[in-house]
Amino acid sequence: MCFVCFVVSTFRVDLTPYRTFLTELALKSGDFLRPHFFNPALAVDFKSDASPVTAADRGAEQLLRDLIAKKFPSHGIIGEEFPSLNPDAEFTWVLDPIDGTKSFITGVPLWGTLIALLHNGQPVLGAIHQPILNQLMIGDGTATTLNGTAVRVRECTRLADATLLTSDTLNPAKFQNGPAFDALAQRVRLLRTWADCYGYLLLASGRADIASDPIMNPWDIAALVPIVRGAGGIITDWQGGPAYPAQSTVASAPGLHAAVISALNP
Repeated sequence: MCFVCFVVSTFRVDLTPYRTFLTELALKSGDFLRPHFFNPALAVDFKSDASPVTAADRGAEQLLRDLIAKKFPSHGIIGEEFPSLNPDAEFTWVLDPIDGTKSFITGVPLWGTLIALLHNGQPVLGAIHQPILNQLMIGDGTATTLNGTAVRVRECTRLADATLLTSDTLNPAKFQNGPAFDALAQRVRLLRTWADCYGYLLLASGRADIASDPIMNPWDIAALVPIVRGAGGIITDWQGGPAYPAQSTVASAPGLHAAVISALNP
């Protein structure tokens, strides 16, 4: 059963005090990360789950944490590289300093920094920042901008016309329904691994039609929710349920989403 339509609270918190600060966080972390990219001296370690991590990941997250703690000491912080701090606070920041570390360490600029603000556990503000390409996307669930210019998902209603993005074509078989994903891939016009958060930036700016990842963490998802919704798209988990909290993500133009969820869950 597809739960694409679910209730979203009509209450909206005033985000004015946080927008400028979100931009500051993105730009300062970008200044930190830029010299590390394509640096042959950057050492790569591997976590217990075999995912790579570098001093750039850890340093950028620590920078963000320090800035948040100074500006909003009562806020919580959830991040990929360090333990959570007061995660049940009314306002909590969710950080992924380098979403796409595998791209980062191989010199591919399809990565970015994800920063989200939760209010009572739900994402209300999100940013994707790609400092090498100087692209900053910010969304609040109502509107999304790319470098200050409003963007929208493109209108696409047929799978045969769609561009489908996923971070790793092997992951659907590992974590969801591999044959169903392969069948969907055969029905779209174009399948590409323009991956991680950058794929969702492409979706929200009208350059792709479906972005999907069968396995996700909170710091992977939180910023994407207000960005995709603000651009007029639909974002859910792999089965069509609530987008956050979740362990997977499917985002698309409204005219495609039901067909995508149906195809992934035959």
